[in-house]
Amino acid sequence: MASNGTAHGSFNVALMTSGGLAPCLSSSVAHLITYWKEAKDTGKISGLSIRCYRDGYKGMLIGDSFVVDDAAFAGVDALHDLGGSPIGNSRVKLTNIKDCLARGFIKEGETPLEVAAQQLLKDEINVIHTIGGDDTNTQAAELAKYIAEKHGGKITVVGMPKTIDNDVYPIKQTFGADTAAQEGSKYFQNVVSESTANPRMLIIHECMGRDSGYLTAATARAYHDSVKAQKFCAPFPTCSASRDVHAVYIPEVSIDIEKEGARLKKIMDEQDCVNVFLSEGSGVKDIVAEMEARGEEVPRDAFGHVALAKINPGVYFSKRLAELVDAQKTLVQKSGYYARSAPANAFDKELIGKCAKIGVESAIAGVTGCMGEDEDKEGTPIRAIEFERIKGGKPFDTTLGWFQDLVKEIGQVE
Repeated sequence: MASNGTAHGSFNVALMTSGGLAPCLSSSVAHLITYWKEAKDTGKISGLSIRCYRDGYKGMLIGDSFVVDDAAFAGVDALHDLGGSPIGNSRVKLTNIKDCLARGFIKEGETPLEVAAQQLLKDEINVIHTIGGDDTNTQAAELAKYIAEKHGGKITVVGMPKTIDNDVYPIKQTFGADTAAQEGSKYFQNVVSESTANPRMLIIHECMGRDSGYLTAATARAYHDSVKAQKFCAPFPTCSASRDVHAVYIPEVSIDIEKEGARLKKIMDEQDCVNVFLSEGSGVKDIVAEMEARGEEVPRDAFGHVALAKINPGVYFSKRLAELVDAQKTLVQKSGYYARSAPANAFDKELIGKCAKIGVESAIAGVTGCMGEDEDKEGTPIRAIEFERIKGGKPFDTTLGWFQDLVKEIGQVE
């Protein structure tokens, strides 16, 4: 395996995206390729090869990859305007042998870690950029450790933190979260008009967010701000009050459903509609408990997470709330796939660019870690954060001034 011990050595770099989509994947690939090319063009490194593994860890396991050619180097800026991943994603856990075997990624008697290690050794990779959430990045760190211990090889892993939930310790802002909130607001700006199609309409806007309410809260704030900025014609009944957010429910805040039902019924009586922004993680524990009590199998993904799309928290929650507000019609709309599939906005492109630039510098220096603004360091500097400090499940901080202002303005708290 080639060595990256010298600042002007030759580098075989691998890129992969993994996990669910976020509005940052294409831009991350573009920024990383740009800064690696810049490093070569300015003489910081003597040689460069960039290999992309298709569909994340799946491509690594089955040997499906391609090398970036001159045409791609020249046209890579086009990726900034694309959503999704230009090299494909998948959900694969390298320690889940049973799942990898069932999906045909390994053969009987093989382990995913060893298969992946052999592929990286064969491709002579010495730097890998994993663009994904906490699971994706910590898996890569474990893979690098495995290669070092079992095969004496060295790979520098520099991760890029992708998640619209913004729930990774100790990173201040993960890639794509801001874009997803803005896109979710845009989505609901159209959906809310359905409230004029039927009297006493309850609309549940279900946002992604398994354990963190960040995306739901940020989407509600962006939408609430758009309503305040919208011009209305006073004599007509479809005014700003009927189109605004009336409730924001997230996992970090317990909800007295009876009390909320009484509050929202008054709004229904006055405005003829109620608009609720709901995090998909809200109420999941109750749903799972009921399913298990009935002897039903709870659907889970390769990582053991509850498959939220299959248990449908929005529908479950809406039935109870519809009774309390005496809704004639209930509409549950999910913005998740729309929001997460968008290209990165200006804010995220700038953040990704800053992290990619320092990330390439870190890789050249042989420094392993996950890029991001380190909340535990004074001034929250952008740096390669040690993988042992990277952990998912960071809750949304409900004490933030903008969130407190939001719930007060919509009347959810006094």
